[in-house]
Amino acid sequence: MNLTLKIWRQKNNSDKGGFKDYKLGGISKDMSFLEMLDVLNEELSAKGEDPVHFDHDCREGICGMCSLYINGKPHGPQQTTTCQLHMRSFSDGETITIEPWRAKAFPVLKDLVTDRSAFDRIIQAGGYVSVNTGGVPDANEIPIPKTIADMAMDAAQCIGCGACVAACKNASAMLFTSAKVSQLALLPQGQVERKTRAEKMVAQMDAEGFGACTNTGACEAECPKGISITNIARMNREYFSAVVSSQNV
Repeated sequence: MNLTLKIWRQKNNSDKGGFKDYKLGGISKDMSFLEMLDVLNEELSAKGEDPVHFDHDCREGICGMCSLYINGKPHGPQQTTTCQLHMRSFSDGETITIEPWRAKAFPVLKDLVTDRSAFDRIIQAGGYVSVNTGGVPDANEIPIPKTIADMAMDAAQCIGCGACVAACKNASAMLFTSAKVSQLALLPQGQVERKTRAEKMVAQMDAEGFGACTNTGACEAECPKGISITNIARMNREYFSAVVSSQNV
């Protein structure tokens, strides 16, 4: 395959940045998208040019690092992570536009790399359970209905890639935050902090500069793990319950 890559290049957070075109040939359709970028970087390095910086880690669709906006869609034309996207999804001679996530809360660090530590701070605000000393019951001894366990596991599949934010016209982090709230609110282990968890995490989400949710559903449509927007409804219930409880204390 022969391709034209239109890639966003930006030296640092203060640099204005802009697109640069690269011609790339001999690409196999069986390559992953990141392997294709590796080939480009090998060519750039051989010429003494600065390679394109992009996030990656496991390359197995688990870590959530490979955040790229490809041809106007988070992670490209398929509902998957960028590392699991293969070049057979594109055509020979095609021009592919590659950008970083565009959100106030995800500032660009260099080229295609963005700072997504805002997600970490949201989790730190309330995405944890209490651990007390003393005897700990075996997990299998805690009765949890299968339907509840399944919903909690579905929410826990969120890998924090940020595609939901990138897809949302408001750059909202509601799907991510609600998934983290839901997986704990549904289980017995998460009940101790239940009354304050959503309140703290939503407050941190707002403080980070993410936009509001207007229920367009773009986040769910682009999420590589298929996280449902029903989690947003659950988080809203958790949040309002916490606010009412704190006012009545």
